[in-house]
Amino acid sequence: MVSAVFHSPLEAAAPAARNGDKPRDSAATHLIAAHTQQTGATAQNDMKTPTPAVAAAKPQRDLSYLWLGILPPLLGLGLLALVWELVFMGTGGSIPSPKDTFVQAVQIFSDPFYSKGPNDQGVGWNVLSSLKRVAMGFGMAAIVGIPVGFLIGRFNFLSRMFNPLISLLRPVSPLAWLPIGLLVFKGANPAAIWTIFICSIWPMIINTAVGVQRVPQDYMNVARVLNLSEWKIVTRILFPAVLPYMLTGVRLAVGTAWLVIVAAEMLTGGVGIGFWVWDEWNNLNVKNIIIAIFVIGIVGLALEFALIKLATAFTFEEVKN
Repeated sequence: MVSAVFHSPLEAAAPAARNGDKPRDSAATHLIAAHTQQTGATAQNDMKTPTPAVAAAKPQRDLSYLWLGILPPLLGLGLLALVWELVFMGTGGSIPSPKDTFVQAVQIFSDPFYSKGPNDQGVGWNVLSSLKRVAMGFGMAAIVGIPVGFLIGRFNFLSRMFNPLISLLRPVSPLAWLPIGLLVFKGANPAAIWTIFICSIWPMIINTAVGVQRVPQDYMNVARVLNLSEWKIVTRILFPAVLPYMLTGVRLAVGTAWLVIVAAEMLTGGVGIGFWVWDEWNNLNVKNIIIAIFVIGIVGLALEFALIKLATAFTFEEVKN
């Protein structure tokens, strides 16, 4: 008794494929190709079509961004406005209210670049003058501080020589250096730039030196085996490894410089945001003082944000973190 066994076209083509022979039935070959194309197209459609779980997760991510990214800052600003209003009510109006300060700010920023003489200029000119002094003092500190940090971190003898000096001079208040600048440079503007320089140089020296000292010793051993020159060691090994530490020092130095310039300009006078605050205090204009506080904070925040963007432009994971 012969039993009839029916095979599918794929099963019929399988023995021929295993034996390395061509399939006898050409229709089976076409069926295999059609089946493969249909399976691939189905897989591509499945990849393009989002699953219900993925589609449901997208609104949840949007709500999470709204909850964690937007709402907390708004609540913080609202809390600040509430405390400010309570202080206004508690002091009997000696501190202006948020509403009155906002109205005054709109009036000030409607024409921030007016000029009615050397002692009467808009807030825009004062901010630009302060930024110019910060850029000059900070730039000179970077030119001097970063190479010195490399040398201190690279050579143990220099580290032992300069560590006592840095430990002695770094805790000194920045404003204590201002009279020295006035005595040496015989001018208020160079003295303010000198004060920014001397207070900005320490974070860059210390962070750069620490970064050089934390370079793995294996890197230096490889450089010694390859007989690399000191220039190649600095450019190919030390600089990429030290860059995260160096950028941290730059960020700290910029923040310190912006803090110091306000106090220095209060003492030296001239055009600048610090002098503007002191001049408004002499005029008993508390609204403008509060506006200046917000301007100083916003400019400092913008400088910090710009340096963070500069750091994330590099592909170092530590910088991005």
